Amino acid sequence: MLFVILPAEIKTQKNMQFNIKEIFTVGMVLFAVIDIVGSIPIIIDLRQKVGHIKSEKASIVAMVLMIAFLFLGESILNLIGIDVSSFAIAGSFVLFFLALEMILGINLYRDDIPETASIVPIAFPLIAGAGTMTSLLSLRAEYAVQNIIVAIIINIVVVYAVLKLSTKIEKILGSGGIAILRKVFGIILLAIAIKLFRTNVGF
Repeated sequence: MLFVILPAEIKTQKNMQFNIKEIFTVGMVLFAVIDIVGSIPIIIDLRQKVGHIKSEKASIVAMVLMIAFLFLGESILNLIGIDVSSFAIAGSFVLFFLALEMILGINLYRDDIPETASIVPIAFPLIAGAGTMTSLLSLRAEYAVQNIIVAIIINIVVVYAVLKLSTKIEKILGSGGIAILRKVFGIILLAIAIKLFRTNVGF
């Protein structure tokens, strides 16, 4: 028996293949947006405030949020009457206040339950934040879903490693190094928050 493969079927088969170039490109975009290296001072600061941070829990929750949003994000936002821009603006406010903590040395974030720090603000919005979510919606329009998922997993592995080694990084840097990093990355984070706000407001 002969089987005829139609052009549409060929295209579908091709789209289901993994593409190393796409995975690398998407991975680099997500790495830049997540900026886990730049978040090290925040992670160290949160660890000092609330004690132990569950790296596995934070990483898994962030990965689930990102993959879920990749498939359902736009539909969920439309369902509750929120557009992507409004979602991004809300995230920019959270980043803004985190940046103020880092720059001014003030304490805005408080949580009486240490375990929740693994989810808020680490899993969201530091890892799977508004910038990451909006980037995923944009990437899906241009790249294959399976390649985006692989890129997400690779980034989560990197995130997990940074979260797990944050205590050692703290010892290497010392209190002075951490203070300098907090100020520098606080300004960078503030700039990212303002840029995210301006882009979505339309200034």
